[in-house]
Amino acid sequence: MERAYEHLLRERLRRFPCVAVVGPRQCGKTTLLKQLSMEWEVFDLERAADLDAVRRDPDLFFRLHPRRIALDEAQVLPSLFPALRVAIDADRSVKGRFVITGSSSPHLLRSVSESLAGRVAIIELAPFSCSEAFGRPESPFFSLLARRAKAKEWVRDLRPRATLREIHDYWWRGGFPEPWLAKGRDLHRDWMDQYIQTYIQRDVLRLFPGLNQDRFRLFTQLLAGLSGTVINFSDAARALGVSPPTIRDYFEIAHGSFLWRTLPPYEKKALKRVVRHPRGHLRDSGVLHHLMRLPDQKALLSHPQMGFSWEGMVTEEIIRGLNARGISHDAYFYRTGAGGEVDLVLEGAFGLLPIEIKHGQTVTAYELRSLSEFVRERRCPLGLVINNDERPRLYAENLLGVPFSCL
Repeated sequence: MERAYEHLLRERLRRFPCVAVVGPRQCGKTTLLKQLSMEWEVFDLERAADLDAVRRDPDLFFRLHPRRIALDEAQVLPSLFPALRVAIDADRSVKGRFVITGSSSPHLLRSVSESLAGRVAIIELAPFSCSEAFGRPESPFFSLLARRAKAKEWVRDLRPRATLREIHDYWWRGGFPEPWLAKGRDLHRDWMDQYIQTYIQRDVLRLFPGLNQDRFRLFTQLLAGLSGTVINFSDAARALGVSPPTIRDYFEIAHGSFLWRTLPPYEKKALKRVVRHPRGHLRDSGVLHHLMRLPDQKALLSHPQMGFSWEGMVTEEIIRGLNARGISHDAYFYRTGAGGEVDLVLEGAFGLLPIEIKHGQTVTAYELRSLSEFVRERRCPLGLVINNDERPRLYAENLLGVPFSCL
């Protein structure tokens, strides 16, 4: 399946000597490396022979392999980063020499920031988006956002690109490639079981060997119930029977290893008292539904957390689309002490964009109240509502409804 990231990888290699591709295990990083030309040589550092070839003498390795080298799962060998910096600086003007990938970002990104600052571009790879899963062409949604298009242009240019059945199928299954290839519900369940076990035993415990494995496994189960909610660290610590500093560490590990996304509160230019706790969700809806032990879509649609699951999936779809196109941004959520809420607030070169997320088709004036106030108070050019309408429509001059099928 063609990935939207392929164009971004080629573009970054034309501008930087090194590109780091980070993302969760099994999201397609190794497959993306295979899209490089035949001139590139790939070393998988989870393969003993490849690891030994690099680990014996990293400086000599890069002298023998000065360009078009890809190092897969680079986080397992922190000692390579100082040698990689020396290799890049020996011929700084040459672009597109190295690609490194990593499944667990905390140590990898720390090594990159300490050793390769200014020398590397970072691409955050995610599982399939809905359009990638069904092989649909690129949506104009993200180009309209990037160029600050007027509301009427969004209505004119956006068209549905997936059926409601396809959307719900993607929402239920999530974006990881292997479950899309697995035939049968049992194989899907078995893959998810193995994925969670591998995530804990290979990624987390290898990076944090002193971690209590049983306690962290319980924490991953706790995340399913917290997904989509505002996080009170003290309450979460009591539920798990650990200290508040420990639960904060657990959330940082889950966020840094791409299992969980923490959205900080948007507090800039606040005219009202805002909730200062972060909000978060499991990044992949398929993993969430597996941890919730939901047997099918019918159980999902009748579950009390259905709305939270939908909001998390839509949020990830938008963030994945921005990352795949190299559109720099920061993501937040917004909630006032009085209960006013905006599900997603994006800030970037495109300006400030508040987004409300609804599963239904129709949106009432009451449901638009918080979004409308946010747009008015901060003079945003546009506010979006992502829903399951049949077509884009204007609710007001600067309030626009966009069906998820248009993403």
